[in-house]
Amino acid sequence: MHLNLMGRASVAVLLLSLLAISHFHFSGAEDPYRFFNWNVTYGDIFPLGVRQRGILINGQFPGPDIHSVTNDNLIINVFNSLDEPFLLSWNGVQQRRNSFEDGVFGTTCPIPPGKNFTYILQVKDQIGSFYYFPSLAFHKAAGGFGGIRILSRPRIPVPFSDPAGDYTVLIGDWFKSNHTTLKAHLDNGKKLPFPDGILINGRGPNGVALNVEQGKTYRLRISNVGLQHSLNFRIQNHKMKLVEVEGTHTVQTTYSSLDVHVGQSYSVLVTADQPAKDYYIVASSRFSSKVLTTTAVLRYSNSAGPVSGPPPGGPTIQVDWSLNQARSIRTNLTASGPRPNPQGSYHYGMINTSRTIVLASSAGQVNGKQRYALNSVSYVAPDTPLKLADYFKISGVFRPGSISDRPTGGGIYLDTSVLQTDFRAFVEIVFQNNENIVQSYHLDGYSFFVVGMDGGQWTPSSRNQYNLHDAVSRCTTQVYPMSWTAIYVALDNVGMWNLRSEFWARQYLGQQLYVRVYTASTSIRDEFPVPKNAILCGRASGRHTRPL
Repeated sequence: MHLNLMGRASVAVLLLSLLAISHFHFSGAEDPYRFFNWNVTYGDIFPLGVRQRGILINGQFPGPDIHSVTNDNLIINVFNSLDEPFLLSWNGVQQRRNSFEDGVFGTTCPIPPGKNFTYILQVKDQIGSFYYFPSLAFHKAAGGFGGIRILSRPRIPVPFSDPAGDYTVLIGDWFKSNHTTLKAHLDNGKKLPFPDGILINGRGPNGVALNVEQGKTYRLRISNVGLQHSLNFRIQNHKMKLVEVEGTHTVQTTYSSLDVHVGQSYSVLVTADQPAKDYYIVASSRFSSKVLTTTAVLRYSNSAGPVSGPPPGGPTIQVDWSLNQARSIRTNLTASGPRPNPQGSYHYGMINTSRTIVLASSAGQVNGKQRYALNSVSYVAPDTPLKLADYFKISGVFRPGSISDRPTGGGIYLDTSVLQTDFRAFVEIVFQNNENIVQSYHLDGYSFFVVGMDGGQWTPSSRNQYNLHDAVSRCTTQVYPMSWTAIYVALDNVGMWNLRSEFWARQYLGQQLYVRVYTASTSIRDEFPVPKNAILCGRASGRHTRPL
């Protein structure tokens, strides 16, 4: 029966793909299609030596990498063999004009158990290193994540030589408890316990080896796919040259260790220029009450021996060290991005912002249960994805403008927070962190310029220290304790876009909102219509997508 269902799903994806190809507005004829058939199942995993129920994709934990090139169309058929609804989201893939495919509950109906859904994505005008993850419930604590790489097109110059190898390195904190246990903990109004360890590519200490040849240079695409902790990444006796951050080629600064905050992705070049043996690769927690550490191995092909001595130490609680490193990460203005023109040809610092939005996080109790909020609003999901309610003009699901532009100072309350914005506005968003933890925020559908970060309260005079020349453009930014981070974002992508804490328990308990980037236009030059194969749920059930 299972094979039969999967066979029917494969036929379905082929038909849907042909339908997609027949509609030119998804892409020009010159943009290739890549097809993926994924079966999502539960399976036993033992990352920290204890049996857990993991989420596997085609039997793999972590899931398979997605390899693509700028402008490729990715046709990903996801068959849900779990016993509960499931969605995948694509951290950093901008879904140009197409938030329907974003794979979070505010935009996309879940795939029911035993059913499939085909995502039709285009990595339009993008390069770089990203990842996908399961967005519903607390599935992210069980796996279901994997790397995404978008290579430059052949004729677009890249500001470094082709590496001898290209590795995905997924790091993250991990719990021995099953995801259902952690979810129940949060549903009961409690905070999560401290994680049990750190994984590198789904394995515990020394469970992974990256093979290198002496004298050659390798690219490591490092993503923090964990649930809450910033991690420091380093390689014994080796330097790392930073070359790309979430789709932006950076000034090529060399670091001995790199802070990777939760949700972030970095590309580094590492040259195997040391005596031939095995070396520790280390990931350790930052800003935590106790330091969690794990190791993998960098293995020379002609290695004379195993790793030796203690793993190299790294920074632990030093905030200034991390802040200074963050400020040193800047855009390479002369390098090409996804197009031939230099990344510096977009002079973001010369554009006047039309609006300032200040978002302050808070933690507290609502009805005796732990909740988290932005500007006092703790997000609760409605029964219908916001994007579908908006598209079908279903009233009563959300109110545009249901969250204020500034902190109110009031107590936390529950609502479906949707920030109303205008298409083509150029806005300033300030993340104010009055809590004693490092936070990390991600905006779907966009890259933004991280123009400033500092301690204390943000004020209009804080703009005097903004970097208006070569700030890095990325989609996930950290905010240090009792500090602020400011970003500029050009709202050029119509849709409904999730802005969330990457601290996964906080996201789950309300520290998120949706940004409605609105235009009255119904032209497909501004936004695609609802996909023909969209699953319709909640109050959108029974509606029609488009005639086949």
